[in-house]
Amino acid sequence: MMIRVMYADGKTEMVRPPLLKLLIERERIRQFRRDKGWAVLGEDPLRRAQLHDYRGPERRSR
Repeated sequence: MMIRVMYADGKTEMVRPPLLKLLIERERIRQFRRDKGWAVLGEDPLRRAQLHDYRGPERRSR
């Protein structure tokens, strides 16, 4: 899956999710496209990294 991102200069491109995460962490993009429109960094809620670093027991069914 590719995600459209917009840089501060207005340039857009398509990136893969791991690169999107890196661009967000390094504050290299202004916004990225979601199904319901553009998500603007600093204005719209984003997933927190700690949600993906769960250290408890596995609870998902296999």
